[in-house]
Amino acid sequence: MDIPKNGYEQATISLAPLETDMTLEEFLESDLEGYEYAKGKLIPMAPPTMEHGEISMSLSLLLGVHIRENKLGRLYPADTDFKLGDRLVKPDIAFVTTARLPENKRQASPVAPDLAVEVVSPTDIQYRVIEKAFAYLNAGTRLVWVIEPIAKTVTVYRSQTDIKTLTLEDTLTGEDIVEGFSCQVSQLFE
Repeated sequence: MDIPKNGYEQATISLAPLETDMTLEEFLESDLEGYEYAKGKLIPMAPPTMEHGEISMSLSLLLGVHIRENKLGRLYPADTDFKLGDRLVKPDIAFVTTARLPENKRQASPVAPDLAVEVVSPTDIQYRVIEKAFAYLNAGTRLVWVIEPIAKTVTVYRSQTDIKTLTLEDTLTGEDIVEGFSCQVSQLFE
């Protein structure tokens, strides 16, 4: 029996998508936790590392204060479900403007977030991260930030052709989505 040499190899094996005959509606009604749903597949979510949590919290605090003080909408944590067509995703951080907030908040959000943030985990596959960023955009998300802890960068997606990578010396802004918000990229990694 081959035993993986480290936890990351095991995590990579166990984080492979699982084919299912479950529909999105059945998935929504199930009590399955730790998965996202995409096109008939269950996508296991890696448990967040301390680094992942620190980055998410740093950005959540900065964004949250700005959004609340300016009454721009609502900020949601990683355990909040968003329906993107035939997908159900849990962004690490999501922002929905006041004008787009759904009336029924006791279910998965039927609207895509205006801003979706993904913090890359050690077991994430780059292909899937980019595919997910594009899925957000295709569903109507206007701004996606992908935070890469190793490179200490933030890749900003506005469309499939408008993509910019920011480094520690750059300023991350909410552009016209989270109006007035800005912070140094370096603040996310302190």
